[in-house]
Amino acid sequence: MTAKVWTRWQDWAALVIGVLVALSPIVVATDSAAVWTLVVLGVVLALTALWSLGQPGSVASEYVHGVLGVLLFIAPWVMSYSDLSGASWTSWIGGVLAVVVAATALPAATTAHRGVVAH
Repeated sequence: MTAKVWTRWQDWAALVIGVLVALSPIVVATDSAAVWTLVVLGVVLALTALWSLGQPGSVASEYVHGVLGVLLFIAPWVMSYSDLSGASWTSWIGGVLAVVVAATALPAATTAHRGVVAH
C-alpha cells in the first residue's frame, strides 16, 4: 500500500504552522533578529511540509519538521528576542506544534516509506 500524495493532515498542519510563523512579524512586535528568524524558519517549515505532502514516504522530511520545531522553540533565547512576548510565544507555540505534528506523522511516513521500498 502506498500513501496518497497531498493527503496527510500532519503535513497540512506543518504547512499552516510554517506560513503563520513566517507571517507573524506582521502582527507581533519584533526586532530584526526576530523577523529574520520567524520568516526564515517559517518558510523552511512550509517548504518541508510541501516536500512531505508531495512525497508521503519521505521520513527525512518529518525529522526536518521536528528539528525546525526545536529550533523555533529555542530561537527566542538563542537569537535574543525573548523580551518580545509576541514573537517569543509565536516561536514557542509554533515550535511545540511542529514537533508534535512531526512526531505524529513519523509512523505514517515510515509505513509509506516501507511500502515504496517493497515495490
